[in-house]
Amino acid sequence: MCSFFSLRKSVILEEYLELLPKEMAYTLSPTPQAPIGTEHCVCKVELSVCGHNLLDRDVTSKSDPFCVLFLETSGKWQEIDRTETAVNNLNPVFAKKFIVDYHFEEVQKLKFALFDQDKSSRQLYEHDFLGEFSCTLGTIVSSKKITRTLVLGNGKPAGKGTITTSSQEIKPSRVLEVSLPARKYSKKDFFGKSDPYLEFHKEGPDGKWMLVHRTEVIKNTLDPVWKPFTVPLVSLCDGDIDKPVKIVCYDYDNDGGHDFIGEFQTTVAKMCEVEDSIALEFQCINPKKQKKKRNYKNSGIIVLMSCKIARNYSFLDYIFGGCQLMFTVGIDFTASNGNPRDHSSLHYINPMGTNEYLDAIWAVGQIIQDYDSDKMFPALGFGAQLPPDWKVSHEFAINFNPTNPFCSGVEGIVQAYTSCLPHIRFYGPTNFAPIISHVARFASQASQQPAAAQYFILLIITDGVISDMDETRHAIVQASKLPMSIIIVGVGNADFAAMEFLDGDNSALRSYTGEEAMRDIVQFVPFREFRNVPKETLAKAVLAELPQQVVQYFKQHNLQPINSERS
Repeated sequence: MCSFFSLRKSVILEEYLELLPKEMAYTLSPTPQAPIGTEHCVCKVELSVCGHNLLDRDVTSKSDPFCVLFLETSGKWQEIDRTETAVNNLNPVFAKKFIVDYHFEEVQKLKFALFDQDKSSRQLYEHDFLGEFSCTLGTIVSSKKITRTLVLGNGKPAGKGTITTSSQEIKPSRVLEVSLPARKYSKKDFFGKSDPYLEFHKEGPDGKWMLVHRTEVIKNTLDPVWKPFTVPLVSLCDGDIDKPVKIVCYDYDNDGGHDFIGEFQTTVAKMCEVEDSIALEFQCINPKKQKKKRNYKNSGIIVLMSCKIARNYSFLDYIFGGCQLMFTVGIDFTASNGNPRDHSSLHYINPMGTNEYLDAIWAVGQIIQDYDSDKMFPALGFGAQLPPDWKVSHEFAINFNPTNPFCSGVEGIVQAYTSCLPHIRFYGPTNFAPIISHVARFASQASQQPAAAQYFILLIITDGVISDMDETRHAIVQASKLPMSIIIVGVGNADFAAMEFLDGDNSALRSYTGEEAMRDIVQFVPFREFRNVPKETLAKAVLAELPQQVVQYFKQHNLQPINSERS
C-alpha cells in the first residue's frame, strides 16, 4: 500500500517487505493447545447508456429498445427514469441521460433493464424483455466507463447483448480565485478608522443586483487587506465572464447600520487582465459625493493583486481521474474483547455468522471496495500473541502471510478474520500508533508522486481505551500531512472519550510535542449507537467526511486529478 500501487500489488510485494517491521516475519504453527484469548459528497452524476447486439424480438423488423433505470430502495427496485425508444436498432446509443444523486457513503445499487417497445403502454410487462445489468453507482464512477453482458431473468446471457454505461459529474466546475487589498478609504468612524468589507453582486434576470459574496471585515484601517477567496464562476456571473459584476464597499457598524463607502462595476474578463507584476486598480465611487464635490476623485482604490479562473476539483474529479482509494483494516485482538468461544465475547461469531467487528468491516468495506481496481486489501491485527513464539504484535497480517497480507475483497477480509481467531491468543495492550504508522509509511511513499493517484484509508475497529495515547496523537498529526484518513469504530460498551478527542471536529488535534494536525483526518463512531438501525446507517456516519478529506489533501498540495482534462 504505497505510491508504487500504480505498479499494482504483484510488483510491489518485495518493496512491501522492506517496509514491514521484523516482528511480522513469522510462520504459522499448528493450532495451539493454549487458550485463545459525520460536506457530505452529495452531487449529481450523468449516466450515458448504449447497447450492443441486442436480442431481436420483432418478426418483420429489428427490436425497438429503450432502457429503464432502477434504484434499489429498502430491498425493492424503484424506477428512476427511462430513455427514449430507438426504433429498429439493435445497437442503440440513447440520447436521454440518467441524472442521479451520488452519495459516496452509500451503496447505491442500480439496475439497467432493456425492453423492446411493442405498445404505447407505460407498463413494462407489456414490452418484450431484452436483458438487464446490475451494479453499484460506485462501480460506475470509479471505472468511468464499463461494458457488461446483459442477462435474462434466469441469469443466462441475453444472446450476445451487452450494455455500456459511462458517467460524469454535473457541477459548476470553474471558480474565480481573487486576491485584493485596498488603500485610502474614506474615514467613516468618528473615533477611529473605518472597518471596511466588500460585497460582490451579479445582475439577476429582473435587472436587480444579487449578493454573491461578502468578504470579512477588516477592523480599524484605511488600507485593508482581505484574505484571498474563491467563488464559483457560475455564482458570480452565470459563467459569462463579460457579464457586469458590481463590487460595493461598506464600513461595518455593530448596530447593523453599515455606512456606504463606494462602488464600481467591472467584469471577470477585465479582472483576469491582471498580470503577475502589474496590479489592476479600480476607483471606488460614491455617486452622492461625486455629484456634490467638484474635486471629488474617489472614496478609495481597490487594488487587484491577482485574479484567475481555476478548476474547482471535486471528489469525483479525482475518482474520474483515476485516484484509487487504498483500504486497510486494523482489528483489535486484545484480551478485553473476551474469549471468542464465549457468547459474551465481542469476537464471538453468532449463528447468524456475524458480530460487531464483522458488521463494521462489511459496512465500510462494501463502500470502499468499489474504488480500488483490483480489490486487494491488507488486513492487520494488533494486541495479540502470535505463534510460534507467542510474542505480542501490534501490526500483523491476519492471513498469516506477511509477504502478501492482501485479502481479496471484503469477503477475503472476513475469511481471513474468521480463520485467524483459533490461531492467536488475545493479549494487549491497546496500541494504535504502530498500525497508524504502518499505513503512513506507504502513504508517505504515495505523497512523493506528482499526481493524485492514491489515497489511503485505515479502518480501526477496537473495543477499548487506547494505551499509547501520546504516541497515537503524534502518529495522527504526522499522518495528517499525508494522503490518508483514519476511521475508528468503537465496539462494545467501553468509555470512548479518548476516541472522541482524536476526532478533531471541535478543535485541532495536537501532538504531545505541541505540533498541530494540518487537517482533521479522524472520524470516530461508537457502534452501539447503530445496533438497532440498518447497517447502511453506520457506513453513512463513518464515511460522510471522507470525500471532503480527500479533496482537502489534494488541494493543499496543489495536486490535480491524473486525467484532469476529463473534468
